Amino acid sequence: MDLEILILDFGSQYTQLIARRLREEGVYAEIVPYFEGLKVAKERKPKGIIFSGGPASVYEEGAYRVDREIYQLGVPILGICYGMQLITVDFGGKVVKADHHEYGKAELFIDEPHLLFDGVSNPTIVWMSHSDRVEKLPTGFKRIAHSKNSPYASIVNETLNIYAIQFHPEVAHTQEGEKILQNFARKICKVTSNWDMKHFAQEQIEAIRKKVGKEKVISALSGGVDSSVTTALLYKAIGDQLIPIFVDTGLLRKNEREQVEYAFKEILEVPLITIDAREKFLSRLKGVTDPEEKRKIIGHTFIEVFQEEAKKHQDAKFLAQGTLYPDVIESVSVKGPSKTIKSHHNVGGLPDWMKFELIEPLRELFKDEVRKLGLELGLPEELVYRHPFPGPGLAIRILGEVDERSLEILREADAIFIEELRKWGLYRQVWQAFAVLLNVKSVGVMGDNRTYEQTIALRSVNSTDGMTATFSRLPYDFLEHVSTRIINEVDGVNRVVYDISSKPPATIEWE
Repeated sequence: MDLEILILDFGSQYTQLIARRLREEGVYAEIVPYFEGLKVAKERKPKGIIFSGGPASVYEEGAYRVDREIYQLGVPILGICYGMQLITVDFGGKVVKADHHEYGKAELFIDEPHLLFDGVSNPTIVWMSHSDRVEKLPTGFKRIAHSKNSPYASIVNETLNIYAIQFHPEVAHTQEGEKILQNFARKICKVTSNWDMKHFAQEQIEAIRKKVGKEKVISALSGGVDSSVTTALLYKAIGDQLIPIFVDTGLLRKNEREQVEYAFKEILEVPLITIDAREKFLSRLKGVTDPEEKRKIIGHTFIEVFQEEAKKHQDAKFLAQGTLYPDVIESVSVKGPSKTIKSHHNVGGLPDWMKFELIEPLRELFKDEVRKLGLELGLPEELVYRHPFPGPGLAIRILGEVDERSLEILREADAIFIEELRKWGLYRQVWQAFAVLLNVKSVGVMGDNRTYEQTIALRSVNSTDGMTATFSRLPYDFLEHVSTRIINEVDGVNRVVYDISSKPPATIEWE
């Protein structure tokens, strides 16, 4: 795939957003740690390079630097925040700690017309996040924009083809940030292609066929978005050379097995292998109440079941995984400047017992791009836009022991919640929503009788990546309606509560 814009990561929490904003407008961009920038630029020959922001100061000992040769490649460079300060220092300018830190929205005043700000309002609102500022410009650079606290909010050197801005165009708070990034890509770097999911699908299908040849590929289908799109893409590429395996753990949502089988067997005509392992999982969970112990049992049992089926296909050479680009970035950041947020089981390689080669066709995509690809491949919209679902399934949404009765109660309550979210047009507005069985009984009155029954907690959060989340401010009328339905229709429940905690300090799941 032709790399159009290369982004060097200096540790900013917003770096991924730069790539996403460009891709949303059809410009293909990738992120690498800053110290790999020169090597990748020479190999991939991008049309432009962006230096990201970062939390460090350029004048600190051990500050992140680039190989100066990168400036001699003749490729347009855009420095953002830390990237601007690095460029300033590298070319002999001066950066100092600002008297007034600038965090939040600021008015940007454009001092003279420039392609970088073509079509941008003057003044315009931008998002600042810095405690250092440029005090003296390097020779050959000129100012083209300023803010109240940043006399040099944007600088350029036309001869060197270097551009720099003190603010973050990638965040939503910068009102015309996407336009600024597009101006850099389209008008300065001369990117003309229009990268989209149809284009990606065609390229990946060709790449998969070339890599796989006549070999067979095993795909572990969980029913989630990532594994579903991976399986659909592979089947389109290699047809019956794909061996898709779906394990029913007994811990799935209501009708989930049927939905997955219908989508793949009926709509896409994929020869899906379904393993019914419900009895095995539930027997091993009997009497177990510790959350971590539940997770371990489920994980080990899944591997065991999957391995048993995989051994029936000794001629398979590859194993497909739904690794996404954020997973790759976060895992790579162990050796780079960004702090690793979480480790990912599907990035670091395969367990020793799996003698397969990995194939990860989605590792260059963000979640929203995966959804678009799923629609392009013909997957049902209901499946493509399904909320995230944890690997251990409903087992970690039942506090305490997992048994058939608890699963039945939780499935029914959860199904009502999701059904009503869809009816009220709220499902696509929230990032994740589900019910939790607390295994806490309380007194209630139903009719003229005293009851002592279960409590259901409803959880709904808004997020972009699951790393942080705020509780969804769902309408009271909606919550009242859902509560009434659950209490009236789910036998064994007499109380419903709504979780209004955010992450952090709480987690999204309860266990």
